[in-house]
Amino acid sequence: MHFDQLLDATLEATANQSQLSINGDWSQGRTVYGGLSAALLYAAIKQQVSSERVVRAFTTNFVGPIKIDEPIAFEVEVLREGKNVTQASGRIIQGKNICLQGHACFGADRESKISVPNTDNHQMVLPKKAKFLPQIPKVTPKFLKNIDLAIDQGGLPFTGRKTSHIHGWMRFKQPPMQIHDTHLIALIDAWPPTVLQMMKWPAPASSMSWNIDFIHPKNAIAPTDWFAYQADTRKASGGYAHTEANIWDSSGDLIAISRQTVTVFD
Repeated sequence: MHFDQLLDATLEATANQSQLSINGDWSQGRTVYGGLSAALLYAAIKQQVSSERVVRAFTTNFVGPIKIDEPIAFEVEVLREGKNVTQASGRIIQGKNICLQGHACFGADRESKISVPNTDNHQMVLPKKAKFLPQIPKVTPKFLKNIDLAIDQGGLPFTGRKTSHIHGWMRFKQPPMQIHDTHLIALIDAWPPTVLQMMKWPAPASSMSWNIDFIHPKNAIAPTDWFAYQADTRKASGGYAHTEANIWDSSGDLIAISRQTVTVFD
């Protein structure tokens, strides 16, 4: 199912207080791909907030797995709507279990004399085609058939590398009608945790918490555009890795900063 179809189904389920199921096309092992579930929860939250306020930050806690082909429900609560900022939270429920908890901050632009330009940049060249893991049955996560990844630096999972960073590009294989923040959330989490490349054999790893800070440049983004991604490991010990990533649009403008805490069972 195309991402936009799932997005429409989520908005309908939220409006009607009904449920939906996600099929195996978006699976990550035995669960739903985390970036997809986070994106759909964000969409459900955004639906309850004025369109005049754009997202500034979105935080997600992955509480438990979401099973494929089983109904899920969305619960959303607007916590406070101030003069400039709206705070809202939401969760995904499957059965009687809370599987995903999220919190979003939305804020309207306002006049300010403070202006600090971003100085982070990258030197990666736009790719001509995807370059990452091929689709191998029972090995490659199925959700990756919906997303193009083109790795520039770093290693593939479980290749025993000494590096702990991943740099590359990402976009949807089937372009959506338009690119929104929701689409960006679904793309960013497609990359494997930075430390998986350091392992010599497969072992479980999963995101425990995830925060994205959004920046809103004025450049228009086309549905076929590549997004640049550079993730680095800030610290890893005791079975937990802390990573930070910058995301740029195809014009080189920084549009998001992502931070994750990853559990590793090596």
